[in-house]
Amino acid sequence: QVQLVESGGGLVQPGGSLRLSCAASGSIFNIYTMGWYRQAPGKLRELVAVITSGGTTNYADSVKGRFTITRDNAKNTVYLQMNSLKAEDTAVYYCKVNLQIGPASVLENYWGQGTQVAVSS
Repeated sequence: QVQLVESGGGLVQPGGSLRLSCAASGSIFNIYTMGWYRQAPGKLRELVAVITSGGTTNYADSVKGRFTITRDNAKNTVYLQMNSLKAEDTAVYYCKVNLQIGPASVLENYWGQGTQVAVSS
């Protein structure tokens, strides 16, 4: 069993910052890609940022230069530092982790429960 626990969401004023965390625990053999997605009301879930096990990152154009994704492999945790937040960043943010639970198991995707980020004055 694998659990993903997210934290760090909240209400912030435009121009402010938040840091999201997502910690994976349980029966984990190896973690590959970790990422953050978001879903605003009435919209589809979209990619925000991803980071590979080697540290390669990719960002949505809308957050480039404002958001930074990092990971701590020793803690099985991925972070999303969000700066210069805008109203349009308001959404529920989900982490997704691509991992193996055993050396012979297939790669599987696990999702966090979501954390609300609201940007408003």
